[in-house]
Parts: sequence; C-alpha cells; structure tokens
Amino acid sequence: MRYFLHLAYDGTQYHGWQIQPGVITVQQQLDRCLSQVLRQPVYSLGSGRTDSGVHASHQVAHFDAELASELDVPTLLYRLNRALPRDIRAQALHPVPINAHARFDAVARTYEYHVRLTPDPFAPNFSLYLDRAPDVAAMNEAAALLLGTHDFTSFSKVKGSEKHYICTCFEAGWHEVPGGLVFRIRANRFVRGMVRLVVGTLLTVGRGKMSPEAFGETFRSLNRVHASGAALANGLFLCRVEYPAELLQHVALPAGLPYFSQV
Repeated sequence: MRYFLHLAYDGTQYHGWQIQPGVITVQQQLDRCLSQVLRQPVYSLGSGRTDSGVHASHQVAHFDAELASELDVPTLLYRLNRALPRDIRAQALHPVPINAHARFDAVARTYEYHVRLTPDPFAPNFSLYLDRAPDVAAMNEAAALLLGTHDFTSFSKVKGSEKHYICTCFEAGWHEVPGGLVFRIRANRFVRGMVRLVVGTLLTVGRGKMSPEAFGETFRSLNRVHASGAALANGLFLCRVEYPAELLQHVALPAGLPYFSQV
C-alpha cells in the first residue's frame, strides 16, 4: 500500500531533506522512524528537496508499507510523532493509489521567505533580519517579471542536476506583515537554489543597488554570474504542495491552505 505523509519541520539542525552520507537529514530521520514504527524497511520520497537549514511548514512524502492488521492510520500517525525528533512533525497520513508520486504528481509548490524589520530574539532561526527597510515597490516591480513561463538559469545553482530550467511562475511578490515582510512565490516547479537566489537578487533591488530593469536583464541573460548572492537559508519555508483533487479527496489536512490544485 502506498501512503502520502504530510509533514512539517524546522530545518535548522538538518543538512536538508535528502539523505546524504555522514550528515543528518530530514529524510534520514523520517525513514528511520517509519522503519522503527512499522518494523520493516521503509524508504520515503519527498515532493522536493529543501536545502540545508531550510524549513517546511508543508512537505509531502510518499512511502510503501504493509500495515499490521491491528495498526490503523491514526495510530500509525500517533506512534510516528512519538518516535520523530521534536523538530519534525507528521501532520496527516492517508493511502493513495500505488502509482501516486509525491514529486511528479505535485502540480504547484509555494515557498515563502520571511524578513524581519524589527529585532526579535525568537526569530533568528526563521527569518532574515534587516536593519533598514528595503524598497518594496521596486522589489515587486522586479518580481512581476518572474510571472509566466521562463528559463530560470540565471537563478539556479551551477551544480544543479536539472535537465532543463523552464518553470511556470504563478505568483511572486512581497507582502507586508507585522514586523517585517514575506516574499511568496508559487510555481509548477523550482530548480535547485532558485528561491534563495531570486530573493537575494530582489533584496539587492530593494537596497537600491540594482534597478528593476537591471533585474530583468539579469533574469533574461541566462547567466548565473549576474545574479546576486543567495539569501540565507533560515528565512525560507516550503509552505504548500498542491495535488490534483482526486488524490486528496476526503482527507483531513492541516487547516488554513487549499492543498488541491486550482491552476
């Protein structure tokens, strides 16, 4: 039987999502705890790979397992959360068709980047602090250039393994929130390092060191060296993964977001 697991995690102590030799990752901890609770080898596959230090308020992974007759889904979810580290939480679990795929069936993903403009001793692990407010209007003028289907080579890591860099961006913009700003970007797919490089370059616009027009030229150049440095990982969250409605029918998911695709 195949299952979709919806989870959230604080990525501060982890070297990203994907299993890597010699370091602790979210996927490693999840597989370890699933195997422990289910008493069988379990291997999960996530909807996407978050980098070292990046968080997720909504990540989705699938895994295959046979549940013992006395173990139902609510009990498995309860036992899994007791086994997981406190900075990883399983939020919902449900069976899906055996060909369902957490990565390839996802039709849209949303990331948020959090910026604090007022000092907050509780926020350093989850936001970037700026001591001077950036020009939000200029950043949004530049961000609007991302909308539509484009080649995002300029905002990708050099060592990315992608076969192509074409993404369709549905939403990109900065929003004022109490004490700071949030950048929200929603697309059908993201290439490696894309969001942090976009945010870093947009903040360069916000500081007045790059015009929105120059941002557009950098974007269209398809040359990674023209982008600014990547924003720090601590402010970035994977916050929504969307699927066709038929994969999520009658599933009680964490409140607050529509998880089925509306694109």
